[in-house]
Amino acid sequence: MPPTTLLPFTTPGISRKSVNNSSVLINRPAFRLTEKFLLLLVFSGFITLCFGAIFFLPDSSKLLSGVFFHSQPASLSGSAPKLDGRELEADKLHRIREDHEKALREAKDTLQKPLDEIKQDIKEQKEKVAQDSASKREGAPRLPNVVFRKPVGATGREPTDPETRERQAKIKEMMKHAWENYKRHAWGSNELKPLSKKHHSSSLFGNIQGATIVDALDTLYIMGMHDEFNEAKEWIEKNLDFNVHAEVSVFEVNIRFVGGLLSAYYLSGEEVFRTKAVELGEKLLPAFNTPTGIPWALLNIKSGIGRNWPWASGGSSILAEFGTLHLEFMHLSQLSGNPVFAEKMMNIRKVLNRLDKPQGLYPNYLNPNSGQWGQHHVSVGGLGDSFYEYLLKAWLMSDKTDEEARKMYYDAVQAIETHLIRKSNGGLKYIAEWKGGLLEHKMGHLTCFAGGMFALGADGAPEERSGHHMELAAEIARTCHESYDRSATKLGPEAFRFDGGVEAIATRQNEKYYILRPEVIETHMYMWRLTHDPKYRQWGWEAVQALEKTCRVAAGYSGIRDVYSNQPTHDDVQQSFFLAETLKYLYLMFSDDDLLPLDHWIFNSEAHPLPIIRKDRQPVEKKSE
Repeated sequence: MPPTTLLPFTTPGISRKSVNNSSVLINRPAFRLTEKFLLLLVFSGFITLCFGAIFFLPDSSKLLSGVFFHSQPASLSGSAPKLDGRELEADKLHRIREDHEKALREAKDTLQKPLDEIKQDIKEQKEKVAQDSASKREGAPRLPNVVFRKPVGATGREPTDPETRERQAKIKEMMKHAWENYKRHAWGSNELKPLSKKHHSSSLFGNIQGATIVDALDTLYIMGMHDEFNEAKEWIEKNLDFNVHAEVSVFEVNIRFVGGLLSAYYLSGEEVFRTKAVELGEKLLPAFNTPTGIPWALLNIKSGIGRNWPWASGGSSILAEFGTLHLEFMHLSQLSGNPVFAEKMMNIRKVLNRLDKPQGLYPNYLNPNSGQWGQHHVSVGGLGDSFYEYLLKAWLMSDKTDEEARKMYYDAVQAIETHLIRKSNGGLKYIAEWKGGLLEHKMGHLTCFAGGMFALGADGAPEERSGHHMELAAEIARTCHESYDRSATKLGPEAFRFDGGVEAIATRQNEKYYILRPEVIETHMYMWRLTHDPKYRQWGWEAVQALEKTCRVAAGYSGIRDVYSNQPTHDDVQQSFFLAETLKYLYLMFSDDDLLPLDHWIFNSEAHPLPIIRKDRQPVEKKSE
């Protein structure tokens, strides 16, 4: 009989199916199931005890090294002498003492610093922790550590003049009314329907939500509405999600979301805004995957597939859309340390500079595949407007070092003045539209931003032209004010004409609406800041009164369908740009010039302030790792 095997879990020649055969069990030595279990338990306990002794005895690493690998512990240096147990203990105590003394010295040095410097050190450490935490979040880009330096004029003082202070307070109350009703009826959605008291969503943003929250951030901050700003920040931290299957307008998402987040970061220093801005910027990069690098108008930010508006001339990209990315993308490169954003912008410049310009003008359509102009339609209003604005502001934001942008801007203004600017019989200067060499004597509300643009650029014009640019700005401001003053509501139409015996009046029904647009007020703000002529503040206040009388409703503010009607109907939309632009420009008009001073800040096309990138230093300083 062969010896009995320890732990006979199986018996040779017996299948599991025959384990109940009694004759086999009688003739073959075997353990019962309970006996097998007990033996397994004892054996497991023995093994655990052995390995436990190895791992939990003092200096177990040495024991493991000697028992399993038969090697001596490596010394820190090949020439270092071997130390016995007492010497090792003494060496360990010596190192502890040195660390303790070093900590005491650092604490003493810290306590000798000025209190402000200690606070700054603490803030920098907190920012580093916040940056490290943000970079670990899913989908968040890895960003360089930076020390935030708040630019000049992020906050201002209260006006000393009682009337100005009262009017500023009124505009802040308007902001509270718009914000609180959005929060009550449409929180987290893109916009508010103030009559229906529910949310309104635009296809411009796809499935991205929170347009009003992001657009309003900087307005809340500069108005000192810090509780509201903090609740907006909390929503963004928890809910603003770009990982959605959505086709968005690259232009609109850039100026509203990227611009709003960048501005909020520069005002507050809150790291979440920088992280979110760069994350969204990276998601927009596939829009530039075209043969020329001219971006698509529409982009699915999940799939990266882009296309252009089906109505745009022969599948073209639109001048005002691909030309209104420069300010935000330059700052994205600054804050991310990634030059790709700036490179995309400079490539657009190269494409434009290779092309012939008809009469020195830039048509509104450019094919991203062929790199050729589409239909020869030129406008300083819709489809073209902010391209010219961003040429000037690119130069200003570069601390006046971007000479290419400067030349492109002033050359374009010269062509606009030669071919598009005309004066009516009544003495009103206006900017017409150019279609294949023929002028359409129509000026859009969107075009009214140009008065502020001409004023802002006057100082950089050739010396003999500087005064002329300010005169041109004043005349455009006057014309646009007349478009307001000649309506029953004292608000301006979407477009107004200078033909058929009419001047500065809309003649077509589909041009008579007003959707809370800011461009006329924007020009008045610039003209006030640059001239301090009191009429511009008065014109701004007239706009406040008209908005309160006509557009204010119980649950917010609404656009109207006919500015010439004594009882206009509302369109039931509180646009996000009303909070971002219209109310901000009004507030700045009734603020002192030290709040967001124009020699330190540049406003993007959605009125989000971005600091000038000084040639002698970066807006943020990289912190050594």
